[in-house]
Amino acid sequence: MKRLWQNLSARLTSPLLIALLLGAGFMAFVAWDQSHWWRVKEDYGFGWLVPAFVAFVVYDRWEKIAATVGACAAPGSPRASGVVGKLQTIAVVAVMILGVLFFLLGAFYRAGAGTSQPGTLALTLGMIGIVLPLIYFNAPPTPAPTVAGFGRDPRLKLAALFLFPALVWLVSAPLVSAIDQQLRLFLLRKVVTVVSVVFEVLGLPLEQQGNVLVLPSGGTVGVEDACSGIRSLTGCLFAGSFLAAVFLQRWWQKIALVVAAMILAFVTNLARGLFLTSWAYRYGADSISGEVHDIAGYAVLGLTVVGLLLLLPIFNLRIRAAEDVPGSEIDLPPAKKDE
Repeated sequence: MKRLWQNLSARLTSPLLIALLLGAGFMAFVAWDQSHWWRVKEDYGFGWLVPAFVAFVVYDRWEKIAATVGACAAPGSPRASGVVGKLQTIAVVAVMILGVLFFLLGAFYRAGAGTSQPGTLALTLGMIGIVLPLIYFNAPPTPAPTVAGFGRDPRLKLAALFLFPALVWLVSAPLVSAIDQQLRLFLLRKVVTVVSVVFEVLGLPLEQQGNVLVLPSGGTVGVEDACSGIRSLTGCLFAGSFLAAVFLQRWWQKIALVVAAMILAFVTNLARGLFLTSWAYRYGADSISGEVHDIAGYAVLGLTVVGLLLLLPIFNLRIRAAEDVPGSEIDLPPAKKDE
């Protein structure tokens, strides 16, 4: 860590260092605001891990950050210019203005109404909109920049290295009530419908009454909010995002793994619903309360994480070392020299 810090500090400019410290301050404030929900809402209890995981990802990318900072300051470093450059600057400025407005909205909301879901979400969105443009605008300048098209500007690459540390706070922030309730209701209906159809196909009588399944014995299995799958969805989305940020390099790989995390969370939660209903069908409705219910819930998260780990080799994890080390292609001697 000391070597990496020395490597980066040698290339840091005062504006960039201040921008990074301000970004850390904004994230610390958002963590403090969100900690209320991590305490009171079990669905977001994984939020306590977010600060540690953000710090780990920054540490894991430290060498890349140092190399990108050096690329920004190198003579002849490419910069978007002309119409492309103006559009790029306008876009980043617009993001920053929106970030400031959202952060102020969240701050006023919190000052007037206390801790609230809309206020927390606004603060989180505002932090993201402020931190990333700060890093972009405070990247080291370059003497005699060369003209480059959109996407080749190293300032964008530097800001992109902080996408996960900034965006992951959206996962640990509670959704506003309207969206949260609609998502829960959608997941509840899907779980109940699929369980009812599966039992009907198997020839096992089961009556569906809203979110309640009536057993032949007269007992009922109620699918409550805790069983909707929102907890496993948010937790697995966080796990998938972290694994994608640490172990995968290409954007399509990262997006594919996050989508796979959501699909796995939904499928495993359906499996939990089928298991609990089957258990109640055989041993009675009261048998699924307590330990059986909790163990099934934790199994959902465990199976999803295991599934994501098994998917990593499919996304070319084995070539990660060769792709990650800057200049690795140059450092390797030609084959004829080894003979």
